[in-house]
Amino acid sequence: MTTDTHLRSFIDRHRILLAKEREAEIERSSLLLSNCGPKLLEQRGLALGGLSISNVTIGLGGKTLVELERSTAYHTSPIFPPHTFRPGDLARIEENVSGNAPTKKSAKSKKDADMKRSKAPEGVVYKVTDVRIVIAIDTSDSSEELDLPDRCRVLKLANSVTYDRMDKTLDQLEKIVLPPAESSSTPATTPLLRVLLGLSQPSEKVPVQDLTFFDETLNPSQREAVRFALESPEMACIHGPPGTGKTHTLIEIIRQLTTITPANPKPLRLLICGASNLSVDNILERLLALPVSDKGDRLKLTRLGHPARVMAKEGVIEATLEVKANRSDEAALAKDVKNELEAALSTLSGKGKAAKGKAPRGLERKKMWEEVRALRKEYRQREGKVVETVMGRSQVVLATCHSAGGWQLRNHIFDVAIIDEATQALEAVCWIPVLKAKKLVLAGDPNQLPPTIISIDKPKKDKPKVESTKPITLTKPKETKEKIAAMPTKKETLPVKSAADVSAGTSESEDSDVDSQDDVRESKAGRATAKSVQITKKPRRERGILRPPRSLETTMFDRLEKMYGPSIKRMLNVQYRMNEKIAAFPSKTMYHSKLTSHPSVASHLLSDLPNTKADTPEEELEVLGTPVVFFDTAGCEYYERLEGDGDEGSRCNENEVMVVKAWVERLISAGVLPSQIAIITPYQAQVSLLTSLMRPIYGLDLEIGTVDGMQGREKDAVIISLVRSNEDREVGFLKDKRRLNVAMTRAKRHLCVIGDSSTVQHGSPYLKKWMSWLENNADVRYAGLE
Repeated sequence: MTTDTHLRSFIDRHRILLAKEREAEIERSSLLLSNCGPKLLEQRGLALGGLSISNVTIGLGGKTLVELERSTAYHTSPIFPPHTFRPGDLARIEENVSGNAPTKKSAKSKKDADMKRSKAPEGVVYKVTDVRIVIAIDTSDSSEELDLPDRCRVLKLANSVTYDRMDKTLDQLEKIVLPPAESSSTPATTPLLRVLLGLSQPSEKVPVQDLTFFDETLNPSQREAVRFALESPEMACIHGPPGTGKTHTLIEIIRQLTTITPANPKPLRLLICGASNLSVDNILERLLALPVSDKGDRLKLTRLGHPARVMAKEGVIEATLEVKANRSDEAALAKDVKNELEAALSTLSGKGKAAKGKAPRGLERKKMWEEVRALRKEYRQREGKVVETVMGRSQVVLATCHSAGGWQLRNHIFDVAIIDEATQALEAVCWIPVLKAKKLVLAGDPNQLPPTIISIDKPKKDKPKVESTKPITLTKPKETKEKIAAMPTKKETLPVKSAADVSAGTSESEDSDVDSQDDVRESKAGRATAKSVQITKKPRRERGILRPPRSLETTMFDRLEKMYGPSIKRMLNVQYRMNEKIAAFPSKTMYHSKLTSHPSVASHLLSDLPNTKADTPEEELEVLGTPVVFFDTAGCEYYERLEGDGDEGSRCNENEVMVVKAWVERLISAGVLPSQIAIITPYQAQVSLLTSLMRPIYGLDLEIGTVDGMQGREKDAVIISLVRSNEDREVGFLKDKRRLNVAMTRAKRHLCVIGDSSTVQHGSPYLKKWMSWLENNADVRYAGLE
């Protein structure tokens, strides 16, 4: 059973890991900013210069919205250059700086510059378009007026808001489960908290009688998951492999919990969260599309978050808190104050009608700022009442895990919290909605990518190889396999892990793999000639005890499964996305061969699409009738190349790009639309190279991106460029089987893999299995051989 020592270690370990992650993000940002001149910062997308203020308004929460655009006096085009600003990013508005290198300053001038910078207003990017960027600045706690330069630039900063909220949540959790000794009150631990922290075991299931499903198309595994979630008193986990209808299942759970039925006598209040805005909007869109109940009532939904970050669809936008608050009956009083406030701010910035292009000075300006502060205080009070009214009427509230910690939900408690994409969210951020709920449902897939962590030590960079520039042909000669087999290769040896490696562990070792015992046997066989390592079997850990996480990659979903075993989850086992040949390898190696293909997709091919048509029977078979193709570049000397330096470096492979280009041309010539194709790769440098070559030809319809960016997406045809090809057989990102699982499960009808088997197969036992599977099951072709 979990003790106070376990609890303290768990919370303290989270604080340490979050502090490291915060430091890593700040260090990366500050190092880049300090070493780059203004022009270079703009080139890297971290700054937008030569901007002028077009408008100043008031947004939700009394925040000042500063709208900036490119001034025609300094720019020939009003359109922003490429940049990395996104809604939610932290940004600073400061005086515009020109030049391309950091200027050397005296100690006094540097100190003055630092003081000036410290007074520069900082806020959150509220909205971004091609010609305008809006920064939301919270001036409620500032006694000083908002001083904005006439010509300014926007600088991207490291965002610490999320970390502040997670730290605050951990403090709140600590006060609940470890109250101070001088506190006379008893800990208000709920049954949910006790189970999540191992203070008590999950309760027995409460059978649900007379359960009638709203969606009759649900398959048996989906129905079992719904029943499991309803019958679990404290918490339930739903494991949804790619394409198994995880969101579909969650919608049914939401309908069951919010509707009065014999199985649910009282409609419950729900908090629906996700790791990303996209996942939240996806659920919201499906809820909005549900039929109206027999009584004619629609589910009362409210979406928290910036409207600019919400899916740009009318129904979704209409459900946001800001739109609902502005249209409520109580909003009229607040709107009058808002209009007065905006008029005063316009006058202060020299934009108002009475200003005539000149901002007030001296005592007049000081007096106006006092009026602004008074108006802002009144507006926040009135707006707070409007928001409280809207939230009080909402039966279902939707937000990202982070947004659930906003002031709008400060005093709200929900019957059930549902977290989608829980395996992509940090555990600390999941505690934000958990502390507001009595019951929890987690949904996700631990065999896909975990949260992105930048504080994890990176491996030493490999020596770059000189790339080959041999002409590329996509051929399939009869003697090709014999030629490849006859090529000399290095003697296969697998390195022995050091004691430090074994104790530190890797993300790969934490992955669950049905063939893990085979992996161990293969690893031992590969080490036959190496120095033997004595392995002592560790005693089995007692389940149900809370243990501190090894890294932030350990999610709440992962931890609970390790604490309580597979009984706390239900897996969806019918996938509706992939051709059965594409799904075969992931099913065997990642899902214990339990993942089956629905008959509607099991044999679908590119040739079944209405827009495809081959000129010859050979093309029909080779291009449109083949679900899995593998272009093996082994022996072609298509070596990778390192772009950039050190940690900022990324890898690319020009020859693989040409293979990709040639295959895309064949697909499109057979009628496949660019919008039906995605090209994905683990490396950003390869994305840039592919984009520069393919975008001018096929435009934005052809999707090109990293594996991480494609998680949760799908396309009819997917082309994977593995990039890695070197004599040292280093594979980098490819070692993470979860990343590969995401890559190969994006394809619906056609999967094309391009890579060097002689390099990739030596990366890990899993990669060796994959290369062997491709050799035996894919249509193997060889690039570069005449």
